[in-house]
Amino acid sequence: MESDGASSEIMTITQRQMEKKDLKIVFFGTPEFAVASLDKLVTAGYNIVCAVTMPDKPAGRGHKMYHSPVKEYAVAHDIPLLQPVRLKDDAFVEELRSFGADLFIVIAFRMLPEIVWTMPRLGTFNLHASLLPRYRGAAPINWAVINGDTETGVTTFFLKHEIDTGDIIDQERIAILPDDNVGDVHDKLMELGAGLTLKTVDAIVAGNVNPIPQEKLLQGETATPAPKIFKETCRIDWNKSAREVHNLVRGLSPYPAAWSEIHTDGNASPIPVKIFLTEIGGICPETSAPGELFIDDNEMKVACGDGHLLKILDLQPAGKKRMTADAFLRGARLTGPANLR
Repeated sequence: MESDGASSEIMTITQRQMEKKDLKIVFFGTPEFAVASLDKLVTAGYNIVCAVTMPDKPAGRGHKMYHSPVKEYAVAHDIPLLQPVRLKDDAFVEELRSFGADLFIVIAFRMLPEIVWTMPRLGTFNLHASLLPRYRGAAPINWAVINGDTETGVTTFFLKHEIDTGDIIDQERIAILPDDNVGDVHDKLMELGAGLTLKTVDAIVAGNVNPIPQEKLLQGETATPAPKIFKETCRIDWNKSAREVHNLVRGLSPYPAAWSEIHTDGNASPIPVKIFLTEIGGICPETSAPGELFIDDNEMKVACGDGHLLKILDLQPAGKKRMTADAFLRGARLTGPANLR
């Protein structure tokens, strides 16, 4: 009896491995965030028949050709690669169809046209870095931190016409700690998302998927947007509370970074600075105005609109490297009253 049980277990494992090998997957992605999930699938034995990523492009001062992290991974693991300029191009669509894929997976990639995402028999699912329907859009991690959320997560969902609106397959949650910046949360979600991607594919293979329409979760409320971050989004409004400014800095650090300009009576032109790390301080002097800079013992403190001070710990003047406030003050030699705006 024990021998029969062992044989049955071996057969089950072998069958599962064959299912993984026979399931043809095309993986769409570009940045490091996507590579974690791709590697998790490859390590688990799934058959990635093709990876689709952005075309190479010149980057940096030397205009050296930039290869996406997904391309670098695909080349290193001998995965066939496509880099279309136009996703509706007939030649790309036909080449994609030639792989006969059963499932498409999309992580941190461009919006796919319907002719592409409807192609595989098992559908196309996306991994999104938020707890949908919260933070639909291009910058979900940034906005969760900027808005002071204490929790976020990752969601897998089947694609449909409107972006980030498809039926939810599964979700995983994590806490956003008080000192986390967007880089910290990104790295946590990257690993969490890789695990959820594998879990989702396993469930699809097993036929154990019961997608939930997002409308059921919304219950008549409006979904939270997460629009693309622009330069003006990153400019600090010192009329806001110290907590709001602090969260903006956290939600944009280390990239693209919140910024402001230091204006002084003794400097001919303002000094643009990116601000990476702050700490909420004490109460402002009664006569202070939002944006007023106080320098004391080589510390930089700025008055905010709620009457509280925000201490700047790390910053980067234009054209220079990131540095501590102490190092900045030693080199800047600010003269006269100063304010940020």
